[in-house]
Amino acid sequence: MKDLENILELARSVSWGATDRLRSYYHQTSDDNLEVQYKQNEPVTIADVNVNHYILENLQGVLGDKDFAYISEETYTGQQTPQEWVWIIDPLDGTRDFIEKTGEYAIHIALVHETRPVLAVVAVPEAEKLYYAIKGSGAFVETREAKSLSLRVSSRERLEDLTLVVSRSHRNERLNYLLQHLPCQNQKAVGSVGGKIAAIVEQRADVYISLSGKSAPKDWDIAAPELILTEAGGQFTHFDGTPLQYNTGDVNQWGGLLASNGQYHQFLCQEAEKILAQFESH
Repeated sequence: MKDLENILELARSVSWGATDRLRSYYHQTSDDNLEVQYKQNEPVTIADVNVNHYILENLQGVLGDKDFAYISEETYTGQQTPQEWVWIIDPLDGTRDFIEKTGEYAIHIALVHETRPVLAVVAVPEAEKLYYAIKGSGAFVETREAKSLSLRVSSRERLEDLTLVVSRSHRNERLNYLLQHLPCQNQKAVGSVGGKIAAIVEQRADVYISLSGKSAPKDWDIAAPELILTEAGGQFTHFDGTPLQYNTGDVNQWGGLLASNGQYHQFLCQEAEKILAQFESH
């Protein structure tokens, strides 16, 4: 077994460095310097590329690439890696939010053993917060002053009191129909999956739903947030209750995924399937 405590210390320090780099791009006066390009209809900026390079260089510099593989949004080529330890990295989750200056972007760094995450860091640069977890050891949030607080999801008694975090951008008719027909109707718009999960572990929200359409969220969108949520007492599964798997050779997370504070998890998964079946039959 790897020394996860030491590896976590490295990942946290790299995340703070990446946070500083992203913020310096974010707070530039002119957007011309971002050099936005499009890859499969998704925006990519020079910030994504440079911060990706910084993260990979610093992790690989210490850990090498004999025992560890590295899958990142910016460098992924489609190969499944033979190593059983894999870093799954998104240097900038919420690029649209970054470009549109909502402040709701994040950095995701997860270490996956075989197909499940065992260590995770999610940085939310504009909040200057770092969320982190090791499997079986709980989830924590750390501020600049290196103060760490333990995280725990909410426990609301009534189903209708639950709040859903939803995207501003990635929306379609199926998802809108589903959200309109769920038994809980409070909604809060938050960018980046990391930001949404941060809202749930800080008890500002309780449920997040992802539905794949023509495209699906990728391993690097979900792996780090998933571990932080589950270590804070929440659940993150497919609608049928099966756990998510990473580094399987397909980086797409197809189908319906539900993240929650765990209280009505199974019920909401079943409701979501019923509501979508109604939608399909119209």
